Amino acid sequence: MLVFIDESGDPGRQIHRGSSLYFIVALVTFDDEQDALACDHRIELLKRELGRPPQFEFHFAKNSKNIREEFLKAVTPYPFFYHVFALNKDPNKLYGPGFEVKESTYKFTARLTFENAKPYLDNAKVVIDESGDRKFRDELAIYLRRRVRDGEGRRLIRGVKTQKSHSNNLLQLADYIAGISNRVVLGKPDGIDSRNKYLAAHELTRQIWPK
Repeated sequence: MLVFIDESGDPGRQIHRGSSLYFIVALVTFDDEQDALACDHRIELLKRELGRPPQFEFHFAKNSKNIREEFLKAVTPYPFFYHVFALNKDPNKLYGPGFEVKESTYKFTARLTFENAKPYLDNAKVVIDESGDRKFRDELAIYLRRRVRDGEGRRLIRGVKTQKSHSNNLLQLADYIAGISNRVVLGKPDGIDSRNKYLAAHELTRQIWPK
């Protein structure tokens, strides 16, 4: 099993100063490494079809509507699944002394992200996008490495590494899942339409906390 993790938004609490309302973490899973490789190759081929250089990065926030559509059409046939956790940072809903400390917020988000995906993990190689928030990335990596096995001895995690998304096509897929999920929780029609048209069958869990 391969798992690719990316995020959207930021973990900051200063919403009135530009922080995002939601901090989104997306986990994309492939049960079979050959399926992951096939999807990787398809994304690479799409770059050529669109006349883009090999180093081109599919990035949801930066891509045009047309490129987003072509990317989603290309990856939809492949058997991947995903889990999304959205931390709602609305100060009227997220409060308490623990959330005033960034490290506590990182740990809380890492824990819930992992717990939601835990029943589906099996000897997984995990790749985390190196381009995201460094402190959260490090906290998530530490958290996962400490939970290699569940209480019954089942091996959940085989290894954890970080990698820059521009060199990993499947991290770019995770970026798209995170970006679209952010649009969905914000109630944006384009995000909802993209999810319903291309991604709904791939979604295993989606949690917004607190409601």
